[in-house]
Amino acid sequence: QVQFVESGGGLVQPGGSLRLSCAASGFIFSSYWLSWVRQAPGKGLEWVLDIDTGADIIHYADSVKGRFAASRDNAKNTLSLQMNSLKPEDTAVYYCARGNRFSWEYYKNNMGDQLGQGTQVTVSS
Repeated sequence: QVQFVESGGGLVQPGGSLRLSCAASGFIFSSYWLSWVRQAPGKGLEWVLDIDTGADIIHYADSVKGRFAASRDNAKNTLSLQMNSLKPEDTAVYYCARGNRFSWEYYKNNMGDQLGQGTQVTVSS
């Protein structure tokens, strides 16, 4: 069973930084692209970025380009999200997911992947 456990969220002032972590299990971690997605209050899930199996290629949503970065440790089955220059509009629950920007919803909706509990990020002064 695919499982994700996110951590590292919190309250931060605009312009601040946070680092999120995700521990994954139940699949061959090193074989899959991974994504971070988020859900702002009252809105649907939004793809944030994806990272390839070797952490060589990362794609970013325009809204986070230049401010967010991802990394992964295939030996530890962990994914990280470094968020800098945070804005109030980054306030959301953040989740990690299997798949890239085209496939994460497929894994979620058709392959039984369930998002974890997520980690809340609140950007406010």
